[in-house]
Amino acid sequence: MRQPLTIGNKTINQGERTAIDLRIPDLYTHNEMTLPVYVIHARQPGPVLFLSGAIHGDEINSVEIIRRVLKLKVLKQLRGTLIAVPVVNIFGFINQSRYTPDRRDLNRSFPGSETGSLAGRMAHLFLTEIVAKCTHGIDIHTAAIHRDNLPQVRALLDDPETERMARAFTAPVIINTKIVPGSLRESAEKFDISVIVYEAGEALRFDEVSIRAGVKGIVAVMRELAMLPELKKKQKIIEPLVARSSTWIRAPQSGILRVVKTLGAKVEKGELLGIIADPFGAKEECIYAQDSGIIIGRTNIPLVNEGEALFNLARFKSVGVVAEQVEEFQYEMNPATDEKPALEPPIV
Repeated sequence: MRQPLTIGNKTINQGERTAIDLRIPDLYTHNEMTLPVYVIHARQPGPVLFLSGAIHGDEINSVEIIRRVLKLKVLKQLRGTLIAVPVVNIFGFINQSRYTPDRRDLNRSFPGSETGSLAGRMAHLFLTEIVAKCTHGIDIHTAAIHRDNLPQVRALLDDPETERMARAFTAPVIINTKIVPGSLRESAEKFDISVIVYEAGEALRFDEVSIRAGVKGIVAVMRELAMLPELKKKQKIIEPLVARSSTWIRAPQSGILRVVKTLGAKVEKGELLGIIADPFGAKEECIYAQDSGIIIGRTNIPLVNEGEALFNLARFKSVGVVAEQVEEFQYEMNPATDEKPALEPPIV
């Protein structure tokens, strides 16, 4: 017999699948607000995994990824517990904004406080009612508005369990990142909870490749944790490579950017990435790669100011191998390469 799980004032018994509405501060219009949580508390014991989306309210890819995961029939074979929160930052989601109404970054407000700012109260509620009751977590993000991220996993690989999850996700690239103060990952680490971050796509945009990769990666992690049964037929696994480091290449002048290299492209040191010119073309400046690597992030808006981040370049020991894996990954996840129509039409 598994012990019941309690979230808010709701008790979930073994074998139950239910939705919970956690009360959060009301709108100033007097409308009540809740944080929707979906829980599957299986009869068989196992890890307790949380999936969190839209901690930044404009990162809507994460919402679609979690929706698709919850519709999977394989969850009928679940061991352990799955706690899914598609939209953590409800206020930002409603306003199509990255931030909470008090202009704070929710992912810099942890652990928060029950009596603090609005962002602090949201962080405290999510941490105490959801995260603290879990053993593992996958936090889903996108790039900021007008930027795009290649599907990638960010994790602190000093923790063996976190590294196991990161490698199981099967994203082509893993970025070994330090934990940022005030982030969800920092607070989760203090509870000894292993958390990875999946980054892919752009804010306020659906990207089918990123969404498919996210769903596949989450299922792969759940299989690795023995929450779902292993596949009877072994599939080809793309072994992700860990970046030695990553850096942003910034605009040397203000102007209009013409991009030469695309997201996921392999570049050599000194190779041309783009050209910035004024509206008349009188003053042009070329942007070159400062090192060899793979472009894992890029701005999507051509109008740039001096100093703005344009290209995020990840460095690897073997750039050629990573480039091949990125190409294979993008081909596999691209809906245009499907041999037969998908069960669910792609969102474009």
